[in-house]
Amino acid sequence: MAGRIRQEDIAIVRERSPIDGVIGEYLQLIGAGGGNLKGLCPFHDEKTPSFNVTPSRGLYFCHGCGVGGDVIKFVQEIDHLSFAEAVERLAGKAGVQLRYEEGGYVQRKDSGQRARLLAAHKEAAEYYQRQLTSPEAGVGRRFLMDRGFQAADAAHFGVGYAPNEWEALVRHLRAQGFTDKEMIDGGLAVQGRRGPRDRFRGRLIWPIRDVSGDIIGFGARKLLDSDDGPKYLNTPETPIYHKSSVLYGLDLAKSSIAKAKKAVVVEGYTDVMACHLAGETTAIATCGTAFGEAHIKVLRGMLVDRAEGRGEVIFTFDGDSAGQRAALRAFENDDKFAAQTFVAVQADGLDPCDLRVKEGDAAVRDLVAARVPLYEFAIRSRIASYDLDNPEGQMKALDAVAPIVAGIRDAGRRKAWAARVDLWIGLMDERLVLTRIADHLKGTAPKPRERPKADPNDPTVELERELLKMALQRPATLGPAYDTLPSDAFTVPEHRTVHETVRTAGGVASAGQLMEWSARLRDLAPGDEVRTLITQLSVDPPKTDPKLDAVSDDTYSRALLARFMELQLTREIASLKSKLGRLNPVSEAEEYNRLFGDLVALEQRRRGMR
Repeated sequence: MAGRIRQEDIAIVRERSPIDGVIGEYLQLIGAGGGNLKGLCPFHDEKTPSFNVTPSRGLYFCHGCGVGGDVIKFVQEIDHLSFAEAVERLAGKAGVQLRYEEGGYVQRKDSGQRARLLAAHKEAAEYYQRQLTSPEAGVGRRFLMDRGFQAADAAHFGVGYAPNEWEALVRHLRAQGFTDKEMIDGGLAVQGRRGPRDRFRGRLIWPIRDVSGDIIGFGARKLLDSDDGPKYLNTPETPIYHKSSVLYGLDLAKSSIAKAKKAVVVEGYTDVMACHLAGETTAIATCGTAFGEAHIKVLRGMLVDRAEGRGEVIFTFDGDSAGQRAALRAFENDDKFAAQTFVAVQADGLDPCDLRVKEGDAAVRDLVAARVPLYEFAIRSRIASYDLDNPEGQMKALDAVAPIVAGIRDAGRRKAWAARVDLWIGLMDERLVLTRIADHLKGTAPKPRERPKADPNDPTVELERELLKMALQRPATLGPAYDTLPSDAFTVPEHRTVHETVRTAGGVASAGQLMEWSARLRDLAPGDEVRTLITQLSVDPPKTDPKLDAVSDDTYSRALLARFMELQLTREIASLKSKLGRLNPVSEAEEYNRLFGDLVALEQRRRGMR
C-alpha cells in the first residue's frame, strides 16, 4: 500500500490550483477591493456576501460563520473528502502526478471510495455513449430525433443507451477492474439473487455531473413497452450522489449563470437540452425531486450581482395543476433566495422541449423573456380558483391571497402588490384590500368560515336595505325592472335571500294588497332569521332625504332602482376589467377583444343611465 503523498507534490498542487479558480466553480466571486474577492458563503445561509477569498495568499475566510483555509481545505469541506482525496482530486485537474513516501509514480489504487466511484461512473458513461450507436438503440435515437435533437446534440450532453440486458454494464465494469461492491455502492448495479445486475436496462441515459464536471449519477428514460418501471429512473442516494442538491446541467450552465446573473429552472433533461440549444444556456433542472433549500443554496452562490447582490431565478413549470403546485412550492422558499424569482409558463402548456419542436428556438427564448414575478403567479393561481363574478367569491379570493401579500416584509412593496390584488380580483377598493392584509399581519383576519357582519353605515348596504323596503312596502312603485335584478346583485347574503323570496313569491309585479303580500313573503321565508328580517324591512320607514320630502314614492323608488342598477353595472365593469387584466392581449387576443367590446358597451350603458 502506498504511503503519504510527498510534501513537495502537495505544494505543487497548491501552486497549480488557483484558489479563486477552484472556488469559482462553486460560487460567483466579485471584486472586494485590494485584489480580494467575495461571494455568498457555501457553508451557511446568507444574503449579503461575507465569504472572502485572497488569491495572493491562497486563502479563504468567511466573516459570517468563521470557516477558512486554503484550496485543499475548501475542496475537503465542499465535497466531504479526506485530505488525501482532496489533494488527489486537485492533482488530477491540475495534471500533477503524485508520488508517495514508499516510492512510485502510479496513482494509489486505494485512493478513496469517492475517486473509485467517480472513475466507475466515467467508464459507465463512455460505455453508454458507445451503445447509443448500436442497432438495438434505434428506439433511443428515434426518441431524440422526434424531440429535435441530432447526434451532435446527444454527444454534447453525453446522452447514451443502456442495453436491455441483465448484466451488460456489470460485465464491462468488471473487465475494467471495478468490484461488484463499487458498482452497487455507486448505484450502477443492484444486488440480485445471482449477483449484481444492471440498474438501467433498455433506457436512454443522461449522465448527471456535479458543478466541477465529474459524473456522479445517471437519469434514465423508459423506452420499451415491456418496461414496467417508472418513466424516469434516477441513481439512488450514494456516497457521491445526493439528489436534494444536484442540478442537472449546472456544469454546462454555471459560466452563463454567473455572467447573466440568471438561472432558468426547467423540469427535465430534454428541457435543459432544448433551452441550451435554443440559446438559453442558463437552464438547469432538478433530478427527480422538487426544487428545495439545498438547490437554492447551490444556486445562491452563483447569482451575486456585482451592483446590488441580486440575480434572477426563472422557473418554467408546465401550465397544468401539477406545474402550478410546483411553482407554489418554490414560492414558499422565495425568501431564501438572494435573487428575484419569476415564473414562465407557456399558455398552451408546452414544455420548452415541445415548444422548440413546434415553434423553434426563438419561441423558447421568448418564453423565458415573458416571465412574470413568482409573487404574481402565486397570487393569480390562488385567485383563479374562485368565482370573481360575485362578491362572496371576491372576498374568499382576497382572504386566500392576503396571507401571501402579508408575508412581504417591505411595506412599500406590500402596498404595491395590494393594489395589483385589488385590480385582479375586481374589488376596486384598495383600502379594503389593505385592511384585510393588515388583519393577517396582526393575526386578526376572519376565519375562513366566519361570515363578516354587514356594516349598516356602508352606503351599498344602506342602498340595498332601502330598495328592499320599497319592494316590501311599495312594490307597485318599482315596476317590472326590479324583478329582472339577479340575486347576486345584492352583496349582503341576508339581503340576497330576501330578494330571492320576493322572486319566489312571483316578484313585485304580482303583489296585491300589502297585508297579503307581507304574509305571503313571510310564509315563503326559508327560516326564522329571514322571516324576522322581512318583518323588520316591512315596518321600518324609508330613509328619504329631508330635502326631498315632497318627492313621491314612485320617484324615490325609481331613484333607488337607478342607483342600484348603476352600482351593479359598475361591479360588472370592474369584473370585466379584472378579467382583462388577467388575459394576455397577444396570446389570448380573441377573448381579450371580445371582453373589451363588452366593456365598451357596459360603459356606454352606465353613461346613459347617469
